Amino acid sequence: MALADLRIVLVEPAGPLNLGSIARVMKNFGLHNLVLVNPQCEPLSPEAMKMAVHAKEILESAVLVPTLSAALHGCVRAIATTARVRDWDTPLENPRSALPWLLESPEDPAALIFGREDRGLSNEELNYAQRFVRIPTSDNYSSLNLASAVGICCYELAQTAPPTTPPPSLELASLDIVENYYQQLESLLLDIGYLYPHTAASRMAKFRQLYNRAHLQRKEVDMLRGILRQIEWVIKTKSHQQN
Repeated sequence: MALADLRIVLVEPAGPLNLGSIARVMKNFGLHNLVLVNPQCEPLSPEAMKMAVHAKEILESAVLVPTLSAALHGCVRAIATTARVRDWDTPLENPRSALPWLLESPEDPAALIFGREDRGLSNEELNYAQRFVRIPTSDNYSSLNLASAVGICCYELAQTAPPTTPPPSLELASLDIVENYYQQLESLLLDIGYLYPHTAASRMAKFRQLYNRAHLQRKEVDMLRGILRQIEWVIKTKSHQQN
């Protein structure tokens, strides 16, 4: 499933500042589908819009529904967040290990459910989810702000989702091009006395190992050879001046 299509479902959110912050962090990580279940504040209030900054369109396009069941209509996968430990057979999982499951199948509409700021989700509401996550926090203060919880989960989801644009392909240098560089390097190092003929092979083997680990790109080899040519030119120029 595409990250942008994942539903972020908020059950009875009461704080407009939280709503605005959630819209902003959703846009930060490429999510756009916000569903509000019986919101207890005005989603388009000045406070919410101010906190949303450049993500106002997420608040404007948010879907308002009366029940959690309506919010999950058509969903095949759903994970609920909770801070309370319950005596259930289903374990509370870490977001990093559980949330990728929501994106595993492109054909399966999915939702991530968050509860109320003050008391989270009821047992009845939790029954709508197949898996449950708990964000690990300090025992000294375990209560997370709703917007912070959404932000952490959005970040984890974004790390899992495939990139929308492929990374630029890197043109690795062919072995013969790298070999020409090694020959040029060895010749220069012999000229300046860094290498000696009887130990050159073993010393150059060390250089080969170093560069092989780097998986040199074609443009990087060109840069390195340019440095060697400049050094050779300086050496010849100074030699002619001295003569």
